[in-house]
Parts: sequence; C-alpha cells; structure tokens
Amino acid sequence: MPFVRIDLLKGRSEPEIAAIGNAIHHALVECLNVPERDHFQVITEHAPGRLIYDPAYLDGERSNGIVFVQVFLSSGRTTEQKKAFYSRAASRLESEAGVRPQDATIVLVENAREDWSFGHGIAQYLVLAKEQWK
Repeated sequence: MPFVRIDLLKGRSEPEIAAIGNAIHHALVECLNVPERDHFQVITEHAPGRLIYDPAYLDGERSNGIVFVQVFLSSGRTTEQKKAFYSRAASRLESEAGVRPQDATIVLVENAREDWSFGHGIAQYLVLAKEQWK
C-alpha cells in the first residue's frame, strides 16, 4: 500500500487539487503495480512562507506552483520502475493538473511489509503472508 503525502501552496481550486492526487495515483498504478483501489493520500495546502524550496537547486526553475510528493511504499521496485514512475507522474501532473514538470518534486520512501497496519492493530501483510505459507 502506498501512502502518499502531497504538499502545495494554498490557492489551487478543488478540481486542480483532485487532479494532482489522481495523476499521482494513476502513475503508481501504471508504473509500480499498485492496485487501483489502493488509494491513500493526504493533501496539505500551506500558506506562503510555510513551504520552503530553492527555486534553482540542481538547475531547477521552480515556481510557486511547486508540488512536493512523498510516497511511502513497500520495497521491491526496480530502478527502472521508479524512473518510469517519476517520468509518468510528471507527465500526468502536467497534462491533467497543469503542474509544470519543473515544479514536481517526488520522493519514494521504502519500508518493509511489517511496517504497515491497516487498522485493528494488526500487521495485515504479515498475517496474509503467514496464511499463504500454510
């Protein structure tokens, strides 16, 4: 299950914010084999001065349209899959939400399946894996 955090400056419309979230989700489904219904996101808007970035870092041309995306997911994807995801996410953000590719900062944070609980205080992935070994 990816858990996605998206941070952006206040001022976008609700349809634009929804398009940003959907663009990221669809890129995850297409490139990282995430199930369609595995859709968990927190989108946070920030006041000016509360989202800090260097507009020129690594030859960037970032604007106030910047979008930070953090994706927490179980490890196991290849470098090729990750590169495809970055590219597809930037492309979808541009075409579906009007986010310039220069303004898309994406970070993947990998962990293990035992690091997830989907409620009830249970590590469901561990229970499922144990049942599959019987």
